[in-house]
Amino acid sequence: MKIVLLDGRMENPGDLSWDALAALGELTIYDRTSLTDEDEIASRIADADILLTNKTPVSAYALERNPNVKYISVLATGYNIVDTAAARSRGIPVSNVPSYGTAAVAQFAIAMLLEICHHVAHHSDTVHAGRWESCEDWCYWDYPLIELDGKTMGIIGFGRIGRRTGAIARALGMNVLASGSRPTPEGREIAEYVELGELLRRSDVICLHCPLTPATANIISREHIAMMKDGVIIINNARGALIDEQALADALNSGKVYAAGLDVVTVEPIRGDNPLLKAKNCLITPHISWAPKEARERIMTATVENVKAFLAGKPINVVN
Repeated sequence: MKIVLLDGRMENPGDLSWDALAALGELTIYDRTSLTDEDEIASRIADADILLTNKTPVSAYALERNPNVKYISVLATGYNIVDTAAARSRGIPVSNVPSYGTAAVAQFAIAMLLEICHHVAHHSDTVHAGRWESCEDWCYWDYPLIELDGKTMGIIGFGRIGRRTGAIARALGMNVLASGSRPTPEGREIAEYVELGELLRRSDVICLHCPLTPATANIISREHIAMMKDGVIIINNARGALIDEQALADALNSGKVYAAGLDVVTVEPIRGDNPLLKAKNCLITPHISWAPKEARERIMTATVENVKAFLAGKPINVVN
């Protein structure tokens, strides 16, 4: 079996081993493949029996050009980069890696929130620049410092990651509301389940942990922002298209939304004309919630198991 990985560097910049995957077939790894050049993508799949991708899109066009592809595994939980319907029509199972990043993504959401509350990096930079040494006062702070104890976090999407984020928020003394997921006994131990409108009205902090679907696209819309408290904080490290970016930029600039922490945007890598780049109090990181080594090791292990299961005729983690 010939195995082709389109963007290996994202999963393994050199701190992991491909040996377990290489033992399963003739392995070709590209460090990166164009995200937009469909001809390049299609040409690199040539003769592949098994196609692996992290963030490189696999379209119907690429699959039409390469009828030999028998199986696709995405090195991530989100699989919207693959045209799963086109794969299904060709009898190609598509698998993902569920739940590898629960701890890492929840941790990152809280990290962005704490940075917004305290601006730790900024104040450290000013100390290193000599400002505290020359300060006339005993201390100083350049932004309002926010205590989270007693405040309310609303989490839209209360699956594994949402529940983990909620548990950390509870440990910080926050009240937690949940919406967008079917109530579960374990969820009820962490949060109060409410309708979306109530969550928007009551929350001091809103975290997005839901998948991107037609129903959730632009779920943070101009209309929904108007329902929120003045000075709300929004955290999104799920999918960028959950947010109407111009509406959020306007709300940040007006002060309706105090701050936003975003690890994702609608078009990635971010484009220079994205209105959030010039918005006030907008923390943006380059989609790295998933990237701790421990999480990537779980991706590697799960992908090897996905391929092994396919080769055994019993594919697992199939999403189409």
